[in-house]
Amino acid sequence: MSASCTSFQPSSDPNLLDLGSHRYIYDVFISFRGSDTRNGFVGHLYAHLVRKGLIVFKDDIELRRGQSISPQLLQAIQDSRVSIVVFSKDYASSTWCLDEMTAIDECRAELRQTVFPIFYDVDPSHVRKQNGVYENAFVVHTETFKHEPHRVDGWKKAMTCLAGLGGTDVRN
Repeated sequence: MSASCTSFQPSSDPNLLDLGSHRYIYDVFISFRGSDTRNGFVGHLYAHLVRKGLIVFKDDIELRRGQSISPQLLQAIQDSRVSIVVFSKDYASSTWCLDEMTAIDECRAELRQTVFPIFYDVDPSHVRKQNGVYENAFVVHTETFKHEPHRVDGWKKAMTCLAGLGGTDVRN
């Protein structure tokens, strides 16, 4: 998947946040693996950010395996000033999460979106290098997408980049 982060078309909607030449609908977009963190860490993070008055996009729809990322979700990423990526033990097993993360990395590069990685119960070096708890997921993806090696390479590149930004390590 190659998500394009083209410029968002300006709108006269007063609910949009205007920062320079780009308009935003959301202050924060949260990318997370629901089975790992939805009802715990991410639920608390979301509630805290909302209490602080931020407009937060958190996808609460459980997606079926193999389903591709929706255009609406890609738009929400582009329409967010900041993205938080919560890397957890099962994050890399979800192609949906990996596609979302790649779109976030593209928006970071093209739109200068701020990205904050959070390493929830995972070693940041395992995320950066796709080893440890992430190694098996990438072995499976390499086999599953053997006819689309560029897709797996894109996930690895985006993950290495985002995990290298230096984030918050939340273990134990």
